[in-house]
Amino acid sequence: MSYIIKDMPRQVDPALVEKAGRAETATIGHRRHMGFADKAIQCVLPGRRIAGTAVTLALPGQDSTLLHHIIASLRPGDVLVIDRLGDHKHACLGGGVAAAIKASGCLAVIIDGPCTDLPEIEDLDLPVWCRGVAPITTRLYDIGGSFNVPVCCGGAVVNPGDLILADFSGALVMPTPEAEADIDWALGKQEAEPEGHKRLLAGEKLGERTGASAMVRAKL
Repeated sequence: MSYIIKDMPRQVDPALVEKAGRAETATIGHRRHMGFADKAIQCVLPGRRIAGTAVTLALPGQDSTLLHHIIASLRPGDVLVIDRLGDHKHACLGGGVAAAIKASGCLAVIIDGPCTDLPEIEDLDLPVWCRGVAPITTRLYDIGGSFNVPVCCGGAVVNPGDLILADFSGALVMPTPEAEADIDWALGKQEAEPEGHKRLLAGEKLGERTGASAMVRAKL
């Protein structure tokens, strides 16, 4: 296997990133079905929410050679998305790698696999969404890998330059042409929710509010 290294993608418009950072993945999940990573991929640091530009890496098995190399290319505002190509055993990110990524200004990392050295990641305050922690790590075997190519992360297709939104519910990837409409809808729903909750607490029935009760009655 050889190395494939492609150009860095154009970063997502800062105005769209700012808007996305105020939307919740779970709210967008009321409207959108595609792009959500497997729910097992969660942030190892509590309460984090990020939005940024996808930079992608396909990293095979026990080898992290290409990861060490490409960290020098990461930019502020990037989110590194790592496809582990089916390997959920070996942790490709620990304290040293996390420190190098943090120094690059990269916002966060999303891994379809585990990390390690959790106390060091916490000290560095690097948001990492992954499949938990593992004690066995990758090594420099010089096997190969691909940088800035389409990848799969937790079942979601990720292209370089996509918009990444990740929070306390999970991680979501959206092509930028599709993102703004869903984000605007989610922000409107979030703004209206407090009033709706007040009405429910005051006694309004959920089924009447959502129309579910009317659907049931129509079939009785």
